[in-house]
Amino acid sequence: MRLRGEITADRPLLVLAAEEEAAHLDEALPVLITGMGKVLAASAVSTVLAGARPAAVVNLGTAGALRSGRSGLHEIGTVLQHDLDTTLLRTLTGRSYGSPLVLGPAGPVLATGDLFVSAEAARARLAERADLVDMEGYAVAWAAAQAGVPCRLIKQVSDDAGEGAARTWQESVDDCARVLAGWVAVNLR
Repeated sequence: MRLRGEITADRPLLVLAAEEEAAHLDEALPVLITGMGKVLAASAVSTVLAGARPAAVVNLGTAGALRSGRSGLHEIGTVLQHDLDTTLLRTLTGRSYGSPLVLGPAGPVLATGDLFVSAEAARARLAERADLVDMEGYAVAWAAAQAGVPCRLIKQVSDDAGEGAARTWQESVDDCARVLAGWVAVNLR
């Protein structure tokens, strides 16, 4: 976890998983780099929000496309956990854990999980429920909701999740970081 800049009530906090994704952001807004995965993202955001309250949390990052042809920048409408069996947990306990989070009235569905989706079978299964996949979005949104802070998820498609990706994350992350920084410059100033 690394926080740069001062968090104030009148500015959003930008949250990203990796330094590579934040490479082209300027110093105008505070930036939290959480590390990859749900545990690191949730704990970093929760820790920071326990001591400061920004105007909003904006999770910027890359995502894999679960269907061929999906590209570009997207504001997520709903985020779910793809690696938590919510149906089984409800059957066992009678309570719901990890229900999908609705962030807006429109936008693609993002599936978050600690499993890096590289197998075609996993990609096809996820594509039945979601449009994009990442490893932190749900955790960031959940931690923000627990703190009562509004949250937005902005994801740039970096690659097609699965075995047949034309470009890898490593090959596309710098281009994605430029797009994300451009979105911030236009939408959060």
